[in-house]
Amino acid sequence: MKKLSLLFLFIFSLSNTYSQNQKNYYELFRPQQEAIGQAFSDNNFDKAEKLIIKSIKDFTNNVPDGEKQYYKGIPSGNYYDLACIYSLKKKKKEALENLEKAVIDWDYKNYKHVMQDTDLDFIRKDKKFNDLFEKMRLKGDYILMLQQSGNYISEDKSNRLDFEYEDTNNGRIKSVKTYLKLDSIAGTGDEMSKIINIMTWLHNTVRHDGNHWPLCETDAIDIYNYNKATGKGVNCRALAIMLNECYLSMGFKSRFITCLPKDKNDNDCHVINVVWSKTYNKWIWMDPTFNAYVMDDKGNYLSIEEVRERLIKNLPVVINEDANWNNENKQTKEMYLDSYMAKNLYWLQCPAQSFFNIETTYRNSTAKYVSLLTPDYSINERERDFITNDHEYFWQAPKLD
Repeated sequence: MKKLSLLFLFIFSLSNTYSQNQKNYYELFRPQQEAIGQAFSDNNFDKAEKLIIKSIKDFTNNVPDGEKQYYKGIPSGNYYDLACIYSLKKKKKEALENLEKAVIDWDYKNYKHVMQDTDLDFIRKDKKFNDLFEKMRLKGDYILMLQQSGNYISEDKSNRLDFEYEDTNNGRIKSVKTYLKLDSIAGTGDEMSKIINIMTWLHNTVRHDGNHWPLCETDAIDIYNYNKATGKGVNCRALAIMLNECYLSMGFKSRFITCLPKDKNDNDCHVINVVWSKTYNKWIWMDPTFNAYVMDDKGNYLSIEEVRERLIKNLPVVINEDANWNNENKQTKEMYLDSYMAKNLYWLQCPAQSFFNIETTYRNSTAKYVSLLTPDYSINERERDFITNDHEYFWQAPKLD
């Protein structure tokens, strides 16, 4: 029965980046979707139907045509919910029509949820249902997309951008450690406990709001003070930049990585961190938005590269038990990796220079970006980008002090 509801879509749409002039329609429609979810929970399907029809009308009338594409989760979820209601009422024609609108018109593709949603059992054996399900699967099986991507290849090593990391002794990065009192936050445990403690502190200190970019300089101290002064959360990129500088100030080599989807019309991406572990001799996945890191079935910490490879090969991956969003929604491996991050591991990008305030808001940025993708995929090359198919180059070990 009911269900992931649109709250799932709200949470996982929070990594989208919108212009400052755009309204946050997910937040505007949140009360409606919560009311719909409650009506389902109460088995009051007549009320849910009325609320959904109103939500669709409000979306059509109030969201500008040029922005509707950024908020597909609202109408796709609404039409999907209507399909569930009509299926429960044994109205096959109406159920299939609304499922078709969800899938074809609004790109609903959560086929895994459809597989187990008993609300749709009445129409499950219909040919049209199976045709729509196959379309969902082809669009929404993110692990299949990864499996069908090409292999990385080695390339000529000349004319590459060098990866650089801010010296811990530089005053501007050193000030992050002092100002935020990171020594006491990191604690006196081993390397990985310090790395995790810093991420958990940041996750618990600065709230995630995927639709909000902080109106300040883009460095750890300014973002921290902006949050304290305004009470506003910040998006995943700002959180990852802040964590990156925290790690650099503590002597850990670190980068923030933008994880992107195959679908070029998909505006959603997610930004996480990798930090170099001397203990494990590799980059370790750290995500401050979800207080998440990833392990194999034996408890070994994994890198982005290893997680991607294990998803492709259907090998076990585990996320930490306390992974969550804003201490409100617990994460599972299925939600976080299979249904979200797998989509956003198709190609990766990061600045070649891991410096203090590298993506400055109010000064001229000198950042140059390296993009890693497989040879079967292409992106629009900007002047400042270096595009590579060589994963060994992209994930090379940093020069340690």
